[in-house]
Amino acid sequence: MEALNLYGFVGALVIGTVLGLTGGGGSILTVPVLVYLLSVSPVTATAYSLFIVGSTALVGTIRNAQKGMIEYKVGIVFAIPSFISVFLTRKLIVPSIPEVVLNLDSFIITKDMLVMIFFAVIMLAASISMLRERNVAVLNKDVHFNYPLIIIEGLVIGLLTGLVGAGGGFLIIPALVLFANLPIKKAVATSLMIIAIKSLIGFLGDIGNIDIAWDFLLTFAGLSMIGIILGIYLNNFIDGKKLKKGFGWFVLATAIYILLKELI
Repeated sequence: MEALNLYGFVGALVIGTVLGLTGGGGSILTVPVLVYLLSVSPVTATAYSLFIVGSTALVGTIRNAQKGMIEYKVGIVFAIPSFISVFLTRKLIVPSIPEVVLNLDSFIITKDMLVMIFFAVIMLAASISMLRERNVAVLNKDVHFNYPLIIIEGLVIGLLTGLVGAGGGFLIIPALVLFANLPIKKAVATSLMIIAIKSLIGFLGDIGNIDIAWDFLLTFAGLSMIGIILGIYLNNFIDGKKLKKGFGWFVLATAIYILLKELI
């Protein structure tokens, strides 16, 4: 195996491990690993990422379900508009983007370039979310779901997920805390269920639109699933909150690297 491929598959383990340790964030690295270490085209990488992220999150969901940590009612309410949005984005919007988006003499923005720039912007938002100190407290013991805002948030996150192939846990978790009044641990667990559902259904929108290398994809996803199991185990010994802040700086640096690479 070439060294570059080896680094890419090690990256798959890291993605799953971080997801298991922090409850989110690891998936944001899937597309850069696929594009820059394994030479997958950006549009295909976002499709592969949906399958990898969805499969890995499903493992975490099963573990959280066994512990009774998932709020199924709010999860389904959030997931339905989200997976409809991500499916339509992958099936209709992404294929309709022209190969050359902007052509101004010497400055050309291609479809692949646009995807990576937009992805870098999402990574910047994710890194800021990880680096911020968030003291979340649920003051009202009577759970009240703000359904209109949950549905709107689901549609928006589904659109973003469809465009960049990331799980969006850094957006989903605060939404569940604010709009569904969930404790943070239940919000993290429910977020993984939502990510699993919408990512896997979103991936279905790509079937028929792209050629899928199943052997490669299943190998990468399998390694990422092993990683999340490892991360869940290591969570007993490592402070996930401290790790998340360090990982946030790494995501920020990666986002800046992508912007410089694509624009310069």
